[in-house]
Amino acid sequence: MIVLGIESSCDETGVALVQSGAAPVPQLLAHALHSQIEMHQAYGGVVPELASRDHIRRVLPLARQVMDEAGRTLAEVDVVAYTRGPGLAGALLVGAGVACALGAALNKPVLGVHHLEGHLLSPFLSADPPEFPFVALLVSGGHTQLMRVDGVGRYALLGETIDDAAGEAFDKSAKLLGLGYPGGPALSRLAQQGDPQSFKLPRPLLHSGDLDFSFAGLKTAVLTQVRKLQAGEGGGLDARRADLSAATEAAIVEVLVKKSLAALLQTGLQRLVVAGGVGANRLLREQLNAACAKRQVRVHYPELHLCTDNGAMIALAAAMRLDSGAQSPTTAYAFDVKPRWPLHELAA
Repeated sequence: MIVLGIESSCDETGVALVQSGAAPVPQLLAHALHSQIEMHQAYGGVVPELASRDHIRRVLPLARQVMDEAGRTLAEVDVVAYTRGPGLAGALLVGAGVACALGAALNKPVLGVHHLEGHLLSPFLSADPPEFPFVALLVSGGHTQLMRVDGVGRYALLGETIDDAAGEAFDKSAKLLGLGYPGGPALSRLAQQGDPQSFKLPRPLLHSGDLDFSFAGLKTAVLTQVRKLQAGEGGGLDARRADLSAATEAAIVEVLVKKSLAALLQTGLQRLVVAGGVGANRLLREQLNAACAKRQVRVHYPELHLCTDNGAMIALAAAMRLDSGAQSPTTAYAFDVKPRWPLHELAA
């Protein structure tokens, strides 16, 4: 079975082709991705209307590129998958509309996919794919969750953020530090030059006894330090920007690592999957690898180029749902999108 996947939930247009049936897990045949970062930089963040218009321009050329790279034709596609949600409504509608139009033109079924399920399953495309069951840390710009995963579509929420997600904490802190957009990667790069012990920042909910997260208070603490430095205290902001970046990253990573370890202890599982854009963070990977090695826990990540939003994870999730019998595609080409769609509500 060959699945064409389209991702358009926010500011990246992704298209990919995945084949299942010939190997234990579906295989990626080709994928292409266009990031809108440069376009949105002038505004300091994603502009939804601009994002939607750019998806319209990019999706079909990317689809042609993928088919050419894979050496396949549209007639060979068995299912067209698309991101149904969560995400920006207008952006989601572009991908859904194109996918359903393609399905109708080709007389092939379509399947709407949960964006976070795509992230969660993306490590199955890596050189070291996981096995069920496992604990999943979903950590991105808009979501921070811990899930117990017993199979495709069998997800139990263990804990989630009650306010800002970890990715938001990175991006908002970077903006306070004057690092531009996208801020998270810029903050992490600068942090490598700083001293993480130089500022005492809070670790919200670290000792709460549950698996929930909170990063809004950390952002406020960063703002307080920035204002002090701007007022001339502690050597000034320019001199201490790297140190404050390092302290901010260390605080976020410590919470993510300790909560993940607590989830493993609570569930008794010995396998951890980390997915989402923040999963590419160097310090997070180093500390999780070290902590899990001490506890003889296997930890799995997507390949670095598949950490951000991409079509490969959407095609993969669709193929795995179809292979497991968790869902069937449809030839009813009327579609809707779900900008808000909690993953734990996804029925197997």
